[in-house]
Amino acid sequence: MRWRDQRESDNIEDRRSQSGSEIGTKLPIGGKGKVVLFIVVLIAGYYGVDLTGLLDSTLIDTNSTEQNTNQYSIDDEDAVKFTSIILASTEDYWHQEFQRLGKTYTPPKLVLYNGSTRTSCGTGQTFMGPFYCSIDKTVYLDMSFYQEMKQRLGGGGDFAQGYVIAHEVGHHVQNLLGTFSHVEQLKKGQSTITNNQLSVKLELQADCFAGMWGNAMQQQNRLDEGDIEQALNTAKAIGDDRLQQQSEGYVVPDSFTHGTSKQRYTWFKRGFDSGAINECNTFAQ
Repeated sequence: MRWRDQRESDNIEDRRSQSGSEIGTKLPIGGKGKVVLFIVVLIAGYYGVDLTGLLDSTLIDTNSTEQNTNQYSIDDEDAVKFTSIILASTEDYWHQEFQRLGKTYTPPKLVLYNGSTRTSCGTGQTFMGPFYCSIDKTVYLDMSFYQEMKQRLGGGGDFAQGYVIAHEVGHHVQNLLGTFSHVEQLKKGQSTITNNQLSVKLELQADCFAGMWGNAMQQQNRLDEGDIEQALNTAKAIGDDRLQQQSEGYVVPDSFTHGTSKQRYTWFKRGFDSGAINECNTFAQ
């Protein structure tokens, strides 16, 4: 992917030199929002995680941290620049899309961290993979995730990594469009199976939105040969069925919360091929 020499985002917060002072303590549960997680199996069998929200009266003090003396390599700083540029590309894309819809796009913040960090939705930790908190409208990313993609998911290409960021930004788009709140209403009083099915629809729509962003990158001639295949392979690698089979040796379809490999592949490709938001209505399927 041709990402260098592009605009960087002003919405990056770097917490890599910080560690939360109360990480690991039990947090109170609130009901204002949920984290939608993009699951990567960093611990076998761990997927479908939701961070719980905090009570209204509980605010996260992100300044209450301890400094460490980590030194970052050139590769680390290159990854930060890459992340900032990819985020900026999503900002530019969704700003235009929202204008077409007659709406105003307010971009999310993206927090970089190491190990663990505090969020308005609870404690974010490495094993969760990148995730979006709908309460503070922020994407959280532990930088070690990029290495995990290369080592465990075969998704080390720039465009595949960009897809992950675009997927989380897709959840932010859902939040702004009111899809999150609508789904939360639909979930009330429903069975676990029904709620899981609704969660799958949210995830697949975020995949489709990421595909729309990918379409824009192609239109701007920013993709290299093999980029699309890498992103599609990543989408397949994180399907619930494949993750369950790898970790448990069997699959339980009713427990899926993110979609099968085929579904994730299909919806990302649908967004990529069409570049049209009306093609991403997973709730009509």
